[in-house]
Amino acid sequence: MLTTREPAVLVLEDGRTFPGRAYGRRGETVGEAVFSTGMTGYQETLTDPSYHRQVVVMTAPHVGNTGWNDEDDESGRIWVAGYVVRDPALRPSSWRSRRSLEDELDAQAVVGICDLDTRALTRHLRERGAMRVGIFSGDAAAAPPERLLSSVVEAPSMTGAALAEEVTTRAAYVVPAVGERRFTVAAVDLGIKTRTPEMMAERGIEVHVLPATATIEDVRAVRPDGVFFSNGPGDPSTAHHQADLLQAVLGDRTPYFGICFGNQILGRALGFGTYKLKYGHRGLNQPVMDRRTGKVEVTAHNHGFAVDAPLDVESQTPFGRVRVSHVCLNDDVVEGLECLEVPAFSVQYHPEAAAGPHDAAYLFDRFVDLMQGQSA
Repeated sequence: MLTTREPAVLVLEDGRTFPGRAYGRRGETVGEAVFSTGMTGYQETLTDPSYHRQVVVMTAPHVGNTGWNDEDDESGRIWVAGYVVRDPALRPSSWRSRRSLEDELDAQAVVGICDLDTRALTRHLRERGAMRVGIFSGDAAAAPPERLLSSVVEAPSMTGAALAEEVTTRAAYVVPAVGERRFTVAAVDLGIKTRTPEMMAERGIEVHVLPATATIEDVRAVRPDGVFFSNGPGDPSTAHHQADLLQAVLGDRTPYFGICFGNQILGRALGFGTYKLKYGHRGLNQPVMDRRTGKVEVTAHNHGFAVDAPLDVESQTPFGRVRVSHVCLNDDVVEGLECLEVPAFSVQYHPEAAAGPHDAAYLFDRFVDLMQGQSA
């Protein structure tokens, strides 16, 4: 475990800087600064492809206490562009740990920073909004301040970024059903997490995971009982191919379920716009109401964009009537859509979140019911 803590600095695109100490790999990195309110589950966060090109600021003060294991990864690598913590654990304390968090960050060349005021940084991002950021340590931290700021402002913006194709699988693969196969689902990987096909497989679903570039012919070749679009990074306004693909799926009346990016793409396919949130929703404690049942769920989020759909009226779309099925109780952001004349629904949050909470796992059962009703 690394113990020498050279000076490091975090530089925001508006010029504000935060001094700290090097954490993980020494060097420099740039990305979009976002904050996550989760007190646990950092391994799932770091390996979630939806965080591609983002520098994650942890609001929980103590990070790394449970180390790093070989079971909780949500993909084959760490995707975050950088990592910001206040107080890193001196040593991991978990029977499942195989190495320290910092060792894993260093091994995967993730530049981080620690020993800085993450509360002040989070408050700044809440007031000013998500923005580009750079972390500089080692020799990089000794560069003139104007050079550091220039590196940050020259970094690409998340608005207009098409990133799903950068994180998707390169070849289709199959996750077999656990026990008897009841259904077959074509899952379009826009940044899918490992736990997603596992939760479908537990319900007797054989999952054919397809690349983000899949065509309607690729989907139909699976002969699916349902189609799923996963979470993923980037601006949904750039996902023209995926929106066209979903329109073809809806035209076939194949049951559809989407999560996160998949919710935004359903919105686009139905004719709604999308927009960038000021600082997004990220973390494990976001209250969402399921309007069908009136139940309030504590949910896991990771999204910086949202669907622009009216909350309190049914909308007429090319695929019939649609209503907002879920809403965030913090800020009234659309958290789910339900089609009333074609078999399709989606949510903006993460019912498959391995670290919890697990309030929304029933949505996979709702998908099963949708496919069952269509085949009846």
